[in-house]
Amino acid sequence: MSADTDPDASRHGAESTVRPPDGTDLGAADRDADERASRPDPADEPDADADPTTARAAAGLFERVLVVTDGTDVGEAAVEAGLDLASAHGATVDALYVVDTTEAWDVVVERREREGEAAVEAVEARGRERGVEVEKWFRYGTAHEEVLDFAEAHGVDLVVLGSARRTGLDRLVNPEPLPTRVQRGGSVPTLVVGVDDDR
Repeated sequence: MSADTDPDASRHGAESTVRPPDGTDLGAADRDADERASRPDPADEPDADADPTTARAAAGLFERVLVVTDGTDVGEAAVEAGLDLASAHGATVDALYVVDTTEAWDVVVERREREGEAAVEAVEARGRERGVEVEKWFRYGTAHEEVLDFAEAHGVDLVVLGSARRTGLDRLVNPEPLPTRVQRGGSVPTLVVGVDDDR
């Protein structure tokens, strides 16, 4: 407890609650109090043994949010959710477009490159409007593998993906869509956003 007295106490006719004992040098007491006040509080110092996840949560739950975009309505839902989260937590967004090279036709790959460029440019523009830093990325290969590799290599805190309602035929042709493969294969938290979730 500080040895300082309430400066307003004497003004209002109240008696000071702290009195130095007889023979005590009040100046020395003040110097001791000043010295204690200038010492850092151990509670304010970072704990070397503290969990880094807890320390990060104090500053903001996420630092890097990976948004997988494809320029479709499904990708747009993921972009909106990812930018909202990044804005709320002061995080950086990594906008990733994966060009699927399992379709070996050069014409298809070239078209996907153009679509991807437009998609990540749109994310960057929307991030700028919200004051969110966006980094644009392209990967080539199998989508879920590239997303997982990117998340691990760049220390991503959250992956945001879009997911559409699936028909019976789609379930037969593609039983494991991208969100399912990313959730199963990775250790990074994954948020799957439906097209209608934000409408």
